[in-house]
Amino acid sequence: MPTKNTPFRFGEKLRTVRERKGYTLKVVAQAAGVSESLVSQIERNRVSPAIDTLLSLADALEIDLEYLFEEYRRERPVRVIQAEERRHVKENGIVYEEVARPVEGDGAHAIESYYITIPAGLETQRGSYGHLGREFGIVTEGECELHYETKIYHLKKGDSISFSATAPHTVLNTGESVFKALWVVTPPHRFG
Repeated sequence: MPTKNTPFRFGEKLRTVRERKGYTLKVVAQAAGVSESLVSQIERNRVSPAIDTLLSLADALEIDLEYLFEEYRRERPVRVIQAEERRHVKENGIVYEEVARPVEGDGAHAIESYYITIPAGLETQRGSYGHLGREFGIVTEGECELHYETKIYHLKKGDSISFSATAPHTVLNTGESVFKALWVVTPPHRFG
């Protein structure tokens, strides 16, 4: 597999198919609408072809694109966190249990997710000044108030909420039993 600094090398495959079919450089170049010289340079990996040129060459040689790109497929990371391996953070009696960890390389698309458990009468503190990003939560047990800037939103089991995290916000358990929710934050803020 090529590294970040190594160009994709289609030349060998194109030349092998061309020679197997008994086509000359001239025949392939005419069929693809490019110069013979360009086909030769691509086959020797002296030039990286533009995508439209590569598609034209593949068409002229009747090559399946899957064949050209098969070794360049990237492994897309799938991260599993086993229930017994979840990280927990406890702040002022409130428990945050990590369920999705940011993946390196996600950049601006990185997220984190956790279960939040708030005992009756307690409220979160960390968002009270706001932070960059967005948050989404869905209540799985109990009820709460989300204090967002000067507004209060009442939430109960099954309700969901999303908002810009830049404004001050806290979650207060207003019920008589424990409050639980699944929370998603981007970019990562607590565990990231």
